[in-house]
Amino acid sequence: MAPSTPDTDAIFDALIQDKRDPEALRKRVETLEFLLERSFTIPGINRPVGLDAVLGLVPVGGDIIAGLMSAYIIWEARNLGMSRWSLARMAGNTLFDTALGFVPLLGDAMDVVFRSNTRNLRIIKKHLDRHHPKTAVLEGTITRRAR
Repeated sequence: MAPSTPDTDAIFDALIQDKRDPEALRKRVETLEFLLERSFTIPGINRPVGLDAVLGLVPVGGDIIAGLMSAYIIWEARNLGMSRWSLARMAGNTLFDTALGFVPLLGDAMDVVFRSNTRNLRIIKKHLDRHHPKTAVLEGTITRRAR
């Protein structure tokens, strides 16, 4: 199953909208998560990976850059007004992923398995669905069409 690609018009609209608009924030964070975790597929094993795994191949600097990009998601969550507990969980996910990235070979393998940005996106979506229900998006596949 190929990962779905984000709509470029929606991305552009999200970038020019108000930074605290929950719907625009949702699009920005979903796009960054897609870029970092699922932007292309490894041939042969059909496993989606993103920039986080690719940057992890560059010693030290790549992991720092990937960690900073992941920190942007936490910054967006802070702008949304999420609780300190949620922000701490997100920071823990990012710090764990970044720290593992510094370990040669193991860190590269863990970037494919442990997806901190996907976990952080899930925390943000839970908050948005609870506190900003108008931003909720139905996700999934069609199993049967009505006749």
